Amino acid sequence: MDGIDDGPAVLFERVNKHFGAYHALRDIDLSVAHGEKIVVCGPSGSGKSTLIRCINHLVVPQSGRLAVCGITAQDGKDAVRRIRDRVGKCFQHFNLYPHLTALENCTLSPIHTAKVPRAEARAAAMEYFARVGMQDQADKYPSQLSGGQQQRAAIARSLCMKPRIMLFDEPTSALDPESIGEVLDVMADLTDAGMTMLCVTHEMGFARKVADRVVFMDAGRIIEVAPPEAFFTTPQHERSARFLKQVAPALTHPKDSA
Repeated sequence: MDGIDDGPAVLFERVNKHFGAYHALRDIDLSVAHGEKIVVCGPSGSGKSTLIRCINHLVVPQSGRLAVCGITAQDGKDAVRRIRDRVGKCFQHFNLYPHLTALENCTLSPIHTAKVPRAEARAAAMEYFARVGMQDQADKYPSQLSGGQQQRAAIARSLCMKPRIMLFDEPTSALDPESIGEVLDVMADLTDAGMTMLCVTHEMGFARKVADRVVFMDAGRIIEVAPPEAFFTTPQHERSARFLKQVAPALTHPKDSA
């Protein structure tokens, strides 16, 4: 894969998406820098998941321009593949193959898609397992792992394809409280290593701690974009303030006054 592209990691310019008569995304403008950590939040049905699924073309916008590492879907017949080569994804459901071990799940795409030699793929996967604290679980099947362990294995699987950008769509919503902490710690470690990240989550404590910017959405629109301290303590839009009062009242004060 070639080097870091000039320009933003992700660029939305007046992007719109309809599902039939439903207008899911409305004139989205957003630029994400390489290495930036973005948390997308908002009420259910606000367009958060649709927004990040557009990035690797799991959802295809009807209008506007969307560039990932400088590539748009219109840049030749292999453009979508080139985009997906740069983007890893981790969603609510782990989607691990139940008949394969955690390690086999992680080496499947490198071996068969990227044509990495088997021994090299296994060695790289074990490095990523160590990175997510799963080095002792690599030979277990998904049914032998807790929910948090399965999600960490899913993160390792994405990392094995060496993405520049990681997408997380409600990665902790199906987990118990203890497992949520495990997964959020792994995600925080990834951001410390300089990975570009876009994360849809309701974990507002994580957003305030890790994000460079918080994107708040409602009714398919981006309502507010701000650094976390400003977003949580002095939201500029009434809808943002109402959302925070409902979901994160304990966080809506300056950190130094806590």
